[in-house]
Amino acid sequence: MKKIGFVLPWYGLEIPGGAEAEARETIRHLHRAGIALEVLTTCVKEFHSDWNRNYYKSGLEILEGIPVRRFRVRRRNRSAFDRVNARLMQSLSVSMKEEEIFIREMIHSPAMIKYLISHQEDYAAWICMPYMFGTTYDIIKACPEKSILLPCFHDEAYFYLHCYQKCYSKAAGMIFNSSAERALTERYYDLSNIKSVIMGIGMETAISVSPEVFREKFRIPERFLIYAGRKDKGKNLDSLLSYFQEYKKRRPSELKLILIGGGERISAKDVIDLGFLEQQEKYHAFSAAELLCQPSRNESFSLVIMESWLCGRPVLVHEKCNVTKNFVCESDGGLYFQNYADFQGCVDYFLNHPEIAAMMGQNGRDYVRSHFDWPVIIEKYQAFFRSLTEKERK
Repeated sequence: MKKIGFVLPWYGLEIPGGAEAEARETIRHLHRAGIALEVLTTCVKEFHSDWNRNYYKSGLEILEGIPVRRFRVRRRNRSAFDRVNARLMQSLSVSMKEEEIFIREMIHSPAMIKYLISHQEDYAAWICMPYMFGTTYDIIKACPEKSILLPCFHDEAYFYLHCYQKCYSKAAGMIFNSSAERALTERYYDLSNIKSVIMGIGMETAISVSPEVFREKFRIPERFLIYAGRKDKGKNLDSLLSYFQEYKKRRPSELKLILIGGGERISAKDVIDLGFLEQQEKYHAFSAAELLCQPSRNESFSLVIMESWLCGRPVLVHEKCNVTKNFVCESDGGLYFQNYADFQGCVDYFLNHPEIAAMMGQNGRDYVRSHFDWPVIIEKYQAFFRSLTEKERK
């Protein structure tokens, strides 16, 4: 079979972010499984850097044995983009003209698109991710019959833009992280001629944990809830902080809320912000927690939920996030809330029924191992790639 190209806006070994980590680990494991592949990306360093700056040199380099081709980006009008993006971030409607500005001033690499089109016979397919960026949009628009979209769709303002709906409904295929993500897509995108598969995200399931190591290192003897992820409004962390403070007023105790992840440090009563932790430290932290609370309403997957389950701890998710709620219901690995009353009842239940909480954690662990262990995911990718080859032969 011809090689698979992964088309990404940026690529590096240390870039943070859910979609970035998903791409990096998927590429690594597919490469180890002997699948011929190549990364095609820009010279931009990462999401939080200047999209006008070509940080890396253009050309081919080898990272961990994987060919990575980098292409220069064209300059963009950042202020025009930011004006439209600010409205979308607030879930405000935008006009068709504003949509055009948003797409036009997004990150773009004409050199990449020119290369891909002229070398398309070298590839069985391009897997383009995530959906929002110009690298994905441009190649699917230029050559949809060769393009597989791995969108990481969320129920957010960007998802409903007409330009995306029109372009991506012509892709040859889509790879979804969950059944809820595909169900959302089916309501607003035309998938009638698209080959789709629910893949999920691979996980390293053979991990070891020690709650004692975490408690001793960070000197936290009290029971605690844990939140892991970016500390911003988009993750609905404000609601969790508000609910936790209200809970402490109504249920006085030494219970703490621990935050781990990037973003501005948060200082509040009974809240301990540890910032970034190393992966093993994060696992120890999960294992010591009463539960993980994932309050986000917009997820296409949730690695931290899977990690919490692998560490044997249950999760509490928001009822309005179909993806995480569906994971909880399928696994019987936790509970969900919509308002403060729900939150209080769920936390009470977890704290007062430790045996059931442990059983939910075990249910979640079994669910992750059966659905997202890397051998399971690799076999699904291999089957999907074989189907592409069969399609080519026909």
